[in-house]
Amino acid sequence: MDKILVTGGLGFIGSHTVVELQQEGFEVVIIDNLSNSSEDVVDRIESITGIAAVFEKLDLRDKSLVHSFFRKHKDIKGVIHFAASKAVGESVEKPLHYYENNITTLVYLLQELEKLDAANFIFSSSCTVYGQADELPITETAPVKPAESPYGNTKQIGEEIIKDVCKVSNKLKAIVLRYFNPIGAHESAKIGELPIGVPQNLVPYITQTGIGLREQLSVFGGDYPTEDGTCIRDYIHVVDLAKAHVVALQRLLNNSNKETFEVFNLGTGKGSSVLEAIQSFEKVSGVKLNYKIVGRREGDVTAAYAETTKANKELGWKTKFSLDDAMLSAWKWEQNIRNK
Repeated sequence: MDKILVTGGLGFIGSHTVVELQQEGFEVVIIDNLSNSSEDVVDRIESITGIAAVFEKLDLRDKSLVHSFFRKHKDIKGVIHFAASKAVGESVEKPLHYYENNITTLVYLLQELEKLDAANFIFSSSCTVYGQADELPITETAPVKPAESPYGNTKQIGEEIIKDVCKVSNKLKAIVLRYFNPIGAHESAKIGELPIGVPQNLVPYITQTGIGLREQLSVFGGDYPTEDGTCIRDYIHVVDLAKAHVVALQRLLNNSNKETFEVFNLGTGKGSSVLEAIQSFEKVSGVKLNYKIVGRREGDVTAAYAETTKANKELGWKTKFSLDDAMLSAWKWEQNIRNK
């Protein structure tokens, strides 16, 4: 059993990836500082898989603690790196926090991986690096645009750091996964997206409005040059996304990678508007949403959806779940955590 480190492994995407890794027979060690997650997720994961994961509460900004961790776990074969701050608006208000939390921690991890005999690294990136792409769907060769926020910039810088290290390292192999819009929850409704405070993402805001926790959902912008005037995004079920991390990791462990630094888009290949997402939720839940179209939000692009051919062919991975599937799973999760 290969031992895999998952940083930020109690977060939304991290926890679902831990489940998939355990179910594929990997031994998982989780690092999380609990800044945007809860320790009870450890038990929730175990209740799904029947396997206890090793969890260490650790802040990756502490270089000495990162060093001590790797001295203790010398047999780590791969790292999937989720740990990062991820709210676009907050990053504009607290740029230094984002650069410290997202960049410094990456450097400390890579420094430790350089000391291993061989290192396999999966980096959690984002379609935000493309900005408003010149062509749709977006391929991996689309130009990386100047970042609209410090958060987006940390993803671009992170990719560049990893690429630079891979050029000179004879030990590090890395795959960068650029996510589109992850939504949904595990079919068990035992893990899902649980934002602390007011949700920054659309779907948790939808489900919290549906269950009565939020009075009204704001739809930012109804005058975009799209069919219904609202933004278009590529909504990918988090379980599909988690499975992609496992196959990407296996690609590196099996030495199937074609280069030491590779990039893949992870999406469904289909764009859905905000109003279509709302309609999907209303259909699967039977709940009518109270929403209002308001002004545009700064930094939002008109449309973004993935060209997935490279991931489909190279990784042998395809999404299985629809927008309705994802919305229904998110709704079941919301009901479960509110005990309704």
